[in-house]
Amino acid sequence: SVISSGINAEYGGVLNYYTNYYYKSNLRMIQYMLLFSRQGKLRLQKWYNPITMKEKRRTTRELITLILSRKPKMCSFLEYRDQKVVYKRYASLFFCVAIDPQDNELLTLEVIHRYVELLDKYFGSVCELDIIFNFEKAYFVLDELLIGGEVQETSKKSVLKAIAAQDMLQDETESKTGLDEMADKKKLGLSGGITVVTVVETMTTTVVTMITTVVNMITVL
Repeated sequence: SVISSGINAEYGGVLNYYTNYYYKSNLRMIQYMLLFSRQGKLRLQKWYNPITMKEKRRTTRELITLILSRKPKMCSFLEYRDQKVVYKRYASLFFCVAIDPQDNELLTLEVIHRYVELLDKYFGSVCELDIIFNFEKAYFVLDELLIGGEVQETSKKSVLKAIAAQDMLQDETESKTGLDEMADKKKLGLSGGITVVTVVETMTTTVVTMITTVVNMITVL
């Protein structure tokens, strides 16, 4: 069983290597990825080319309008300016990716599907609300899958392992920050208590001095 497991691990590594090579050789670079709802609300955007904010807004608005106006049975590929746009709808979300004209559309659909599978594995039956309230996690997953518009890792196990490590590091950092804040508050509370005691003692001394002065004046009279 040890030998067979070693063979399987080696075969899986070789298969993963050739899968990565196939992706990188047939899909040169993704220009950008957009996630938006059926109502046209943008939920996630990732741009891999430096363009102006005005151009981003224009591209997003035009693509959302164009894709939402298409019928469900129409082709998932379309020409947009000098790019090729591939999109796929999952439940209430549209996943839209722009690629170069010479790139493989079917492979791009596979990349979209792999991203959806990773989100589903991470969130557990992912839905639109998961993307809305945990958008930073969706970006983490995407950054583990794609770097600079190119497929970095095709193994779901490797991506999820990296995300789990990031979550652990984030939890440790938040726990340490919380403990530091509690310690600071405790110190402030102690110093505040000492200040209050000091003020009370000073007021008491002042009152006693005043009473003594009044008594002395009455005695003189």
